[in-house]
Amino acid sequence: MTLQMCEEAAIAAIAIQAAHRPPRPPQAQAGSGIEPAAALTPLDPEIVSAAIPAFFVGRNSAGLWVAREASGRIGGLFLFRSSAVDFADRQSAPGKCALVFPAETFELDTENQGNPLVALAAQWLDAVKRRAHVAAR
Repeated sequence: MTLQMCEEAAIAAIAIQAAHRPPRPPQAQAGSGIEPAAALTPLDPEIVSAAIPAFFVGRNSAGLWVAREASGRIGGLFLFRSSAVDFADRQSAPGKCALVFPAETFELDTENQGNPLVALAAQWLDAVKRRAHVAAR
């Protein structure tokens, strides 16, 4: 399988996944209809020990899975939830980590150290969304 075939398969899978997501209610954000990303706040030290790494695992606005270490040191984009959880486990080896699954979407705010093909697909989806938003006007 060539790299181009892998990229096309990843993009197709993301598009299918995004098409089957239920629509989100519009937010009051200057008429854009796009839900703002949640701001990830530090975890309460009484809940999670500093000795145990914690990772936020959830979806971003494109529907991709994001795994981000709670302090923002490392993170990545993934097509599957299980891949995001595996990434968190690998980054905290040899021990385990605490996983936090926020209900709100959030964006990766660090360099992507996850799946590079998914990052390319995310850029492509953002460009498609921008074009669709401009065309809808």
